Amino acid sequence: MSGAEVRREYDAAVVGANLRDEYDVAVVGAGPAGLAAAARCARAGLATVLLDEQAAPGGQIYRAVTESPLRDPAILGADYWAGEAITRDFLGSGAQYVAGATVWSLTPELEIGVSLGGGSKLVQARRVVIATGALERPFPIPGWTLPGVMTAGAAQTMLKSSAIVPDGRTVLAGTGPLLWLLAWQLLNAGCKIEAILDTTPAANRSGAWRHVAGFIRSPYFLKGLKLLWAVRRRVAVIGNVTAIRAEGDGRLAGVTYSVEGSGIPIRLGADNLLLHQGVVPNVNLAMSVGVEHRWSDVQACWTPVVDAHGATSIAGLFIAGDGAGIAGAEAAVSRGAVTAAHIAHELKSDAAHADARQAALAALERESRGRGFLDHFYLPAKAFRVPTGDTIVCRCEEVTARQVVEAVALGCPGPNQMKSFLRCGMGPCQGRLCGLTVTEVIADARGIAPGEIGYFRIRPPVKPITVAELAALPKSETAVKAVVRV
Repeated sequence: MSGAEVRREYDAAVVGANLRDEYDVAVVGAGPAGLAAAARCARAGLATVLLDEQAAPGGQIYRAVTESPLRDPAILGADYWAGEAITRDFLGSGAQYVAGATVWSLTPELEIGVSLGGGSKLVQARRVVIATGALERPFPIPGWTLPGVMTAGAAQTMLKSSAIVPDGRTVLAGTGPLLWLLAWQLLNAGCKIEAILDTTPAANRSGAWRHVAGFIRSPYFLKGLKLLWAVRRRVAVIGNVTAIRAEGDGRLAGVTYSVEGSGIPIRLGADNLLLHQGVVPNVNLAMSVGVEHRWSDVQACWTPVVDAHGATSIAGLFIAGDGAGIAGAEAAVSRGAVTAAHIAHELKSDAAHADARQAALAALERESRGRGFLDHFYLPAKAFRVPTGDTIVCRCEEVTARQVVEAVALGCPGPNQMKSFLRCGMGPCQGRLCGLTVTEVIADARGIAPGEIGYFRIRPPVKPITVAELAALPKSETAVKAVVRV
């Protein structure tokens, strides 16, 4: 099926039908895990709705796969275009797809607050699957708020959805597989990359080496080697970078960096700086409903506590994909399939769904091989996770690392109290861009583990909506509890 045919099928599937009041299964997020989960649940005969904040299915990994202007498959690569088949399977499954739907509330009773077309509605489901995927880890360096500095994910979004390639001198900096994938895609699209500043700590190699056997047997090994070779032979790669500063007067003009063992600042002229140091689970919606989370030392982030099927501490609530812990796109599809088969078995009591669950679990095991190597090898250096001095930590409220440390010295024990001191986490992003950084800065200042510090207390609405939408909701007791939970 061609891209145009997929697009026509998508147009037919995105119906203007109103959201129903009740569903068997509601899936939040149309990335690989959400698409797989919704398709399987619908094919099992369950009334299924997929609520997607974006205009088209695909999530970040397969963003704009039904409508990307980059139809040359060589630019984005085969892994991206594999999303067409996954999308096509979902569109033909019978699940209701609702684009432009912002989920701003979820209760333990599985009632969902959805903002759609300027109005809000409350939807009840017997099972809910959170498949909101991952966010880029904050990369707070001096000057990262300058125009011309953006995340690698933002640059990739513009490339996939609009065929926009950075113009001028472009520098990539950071660590993680996505950094190399983006560099390869930009080069394929004709971008001139001045240099890649690789911040992967040399000390990570010893910890990663213990997992190399599993990595060699994984789907990532040969693919990763080819990717690294394709980029390194075309771009200057500077390794062991330990400090980065973006500089400019009103706009990025250059990047200054230092290399381990030297300490001598080196300056590169630059018009664009693309930053990346891995991805972390998008936990805000799950935290808002009270799902238990724990700190992962391996991935240096908060991850939800889930069982093998994605079930959380809230009855009937599941998390699938990278939102349950970073594992990659292929594993996300299998996680969605595992969760869907488990839900179908619960609600339909059909042995065939139990067999499908076991098959999906086996696929997930294969696709998760090598993850330990990647997690240990690409763990970002503390210097880039825990900024100091006047480096901005909270972009929404323009709070610096120094201010956070000073608040700790005044007796502020954690992120929630920091809201009262400095308003960290109270801006439009609700902590998505600063939450991990604030936790680690406080932990470092207090000399204790991040897991003991905790995270921002997330309450609905987890995404901005208007007061008019709230006022227009039914005034029942259930509706009130969905908006304001004690």
